[in-house]
Order: sequence, then C-alpha cells, then structure tokens
Amino acid sequence: MATWEDLSKFIRTEYLPAPEDDDDDELEEEPEYRIIESSEEEIRILVEYEDDRSQIVIVCRERLDDTEDWVQVVSVIGRADQVDLHKLLDELGQTSVVCGAVVIGEHVVLRHSVPLLNLDINEFVDPLNFVAETADHLEEMFFPEDDY
Repeated sequence: MATWEDLSKFIRTEYLPAPEDDDDDELEEEPEYRIIESSEEEIRILVEYEDDRSQIVIVCRERLDDTEDWVQVVSVIGRADQVDLHKLLDELGQTSVVCGAVVIGEHVVLRHSVPLLNLDINEFVDPLNFVAETADHLEEMFFPEDDY
C-alpha cells in the first residue's frame, strides 16, 4: 500500500458503512468497526465494544512538508479542562506503545501517524485497533461519559 487512495479503498472494503437503522442489540465478542462518515481526505470509523461502549476513530490523510503523504489515526477522548493531564499521560505511558496524546483545541486527542509510502497493512490495522482500545480505556478511566 503506497497511496491514500489504496488505503481508503482498503478501509471502505474492510469496514462497511454503518446501517441507517441497526436493530441488532447483540454484538460479537470482537469489536465491530463501521464507517459512519467518509470524505475524500477523511474516514470516521465507529468502534463498538461488547460492553456497550464505543469509540470514534478518525483516519485522515496529511501532507508532510508538501512532499510526503502520511495517514493519521486520531481519537478524541475528552475535554482537556476536565482532566488531570499529568495523570492521563502517566496512564498512557504505562498502557500504550503506539499513540501519543495531544491537545487540539479544547480536546485531548490520541494520535498515531505513519507515512503512506511503503505502508504495510499491519502498520495501519494494528495501530487503528490500539488507538481505539487505548482511547476507550482512557475515556472510561478519566471521563464520566462515553461521549467520543
């Protein structure tokens, strides 16, 4: 995989769009990944877990120095003014090797970025899973609601 077009085609094939009306209350043991929004440069994926929690992960194309295409896997976990950032970062440091935390606007966001050139599929799929799981873990631990 070497282009955004290749990756976005893979995502649209692997993770089907969410149905308009989902009456299936039973989720499988594995998380369910469904596309909830898609544009030319960004795909939003809803990850639903068996414990009725969910996490939105945003996959987007980024240009580094107007020369290299990268992909970012991003998940918002909560408002920065509602958390002890030192404790959150300490927990992140003990639980994840894949993503970093940043503050964007008013929100704490987990973010992982990789270059698209020579991207192997596991270099995308594994971090996508890790970002979603880590974001859900931190959100559950530090924020009272499952808002993101």
